[in-house]
Amino acid sequence: MSKPLRVVAAIFQSEGRVLACRRNPEKAAGGQWEFPGGKIETEETPEEALLRELAEELNVEAAEIGRLVSRATTTTCEATIDLACYWVKAESAPTSSTDHDKLRWSAIEELSDLDWAAPDLPAVRELQQLMVSSDTKKQEEY
Repeated sequence: MSKPLRVVAAIFQSEGRVLACRRNPEKAAGGQWEFPGGKIETEETPEEALLRELAEELNVEAAEIGRLVSRATTTTCEATIDLACYWVKAESAPTSSTDHDKLRWSAIEELSDLDWAAPDLPAVRELQQLMVSSDTKKQEEY
């Protein structure tokens, strides 16, 4: 079995909502929702990869990468993916993406209404657990 593909993603939060991105139809998992990010290249740290991916895909300069929200390994029909999701603060909110046909700010309780790509589901569940526990301080901690 090959090594898992190491991937990072950003969880942007604004006014109690988080950013979900729908993959372009022609991409793997096309039409499914995910948190923006991408593959960690050789010799890159997760933080460096996340900064690069956000600049490439969303044309956003991340001001601060916060704490790890979720890390999980998921096997899909295409690959085994080790996805780490981090809180991210940006200078400006993303408005378009090279890899997604739609961006949507959703309340955490609405996230389960979306058709998520399998690797992102553990992060969605973690966010929902944060909401259920009503531990807002934990959400804001970096």
